[in-house]
Amino acid sequence: MKIASFNVNSLKARLGNVKDWLKDADPDVVCLQETKCTDDTFPRGELEDLGYNLAIHGQKTYNGVAILSKHPIEDAAPGLPEGDGDDHARYLEAVISVNGAAVRVASIYLPNGNPVDTEKFAYKLAWMDRLARHAKNLLKYEEPFVLAGDYNVIPMPEDVYDPAAWEGDALYRPESRARFRTLLNLGLTDAFRACHTEPHRYTFWDYQAGRWQKDQGIRIDHLLLSPQAADRLVACDIDKDIRDREKPSDHVPIWAEFDF
Repeated sequence: MKIASFNVNSLKARLGNVKDWLKDADPDVVCLQETKCTDDTFPRGELEDLGYNLAIHGQKTYNGVAILSKHPIEDAAPGLPEGDGDDHARYLEAVISVNGAAVRVASIYLPNGNPVDTEKFAYKLAWMDRLARHAKNLLKYEEPFVLAGDYNVIPMPEDVYDPAAWEGDALYRPESRARFRTLLNLGLTDAFRACHTEPHRYTFWDYQAGRWQKDQGIRIDHLLLSPQAADRLVACDIDKDIRDREKPSDHVPIWAEFDF
């Protein structure tokens, strides 16, 4: 079973690229972020025609997450718990039935948090605390789950082309990185690092300053696995080449294969 995450940076603007990638990569489950469309304007038919069932949590102009699955989707639940008054479409969780078993999958678009001297950074940190509490509760079920998405966190110096250039940025601030470690310390596994030790593998390159051409990227899209999912992990990689296509997203897909 192949589970992928892809921040598409506007699904309508990238729909052709997304469909081409889906046909080439053939993932079983895809978690999308930054779809930037409401549920009623989501291009449902074009993705269903490729064989996917859909769960959608949309928002006009901003945010937006979705789960695509070639297997049945059950118990789709939008919104991260403890979100009273939080109307950002940043979290969608569902159970995917496969081969008589089930895997829980979440599509996550974690807040950016910049500028750090504003309430945006406080919101990011509070959101990460909510995510950690929810992950801790999910672990009690002792079931395979994958928390997939754009975390807007650079975990380590080897995950950025120039750590000094990112000091002070919300994506690399010690507080953000510490909360990411909190998730790992709960017992979650970073799927990519479980399969790769080499530095400077990225999932995002800014559109400005020739970052893509210079390979000056950051790794901020992650698949975090429960122990039961980590035990079934077979492979994980990044589809970097899609960044070189016409009108690309500034992110590329990351995927993992499991033996379910």
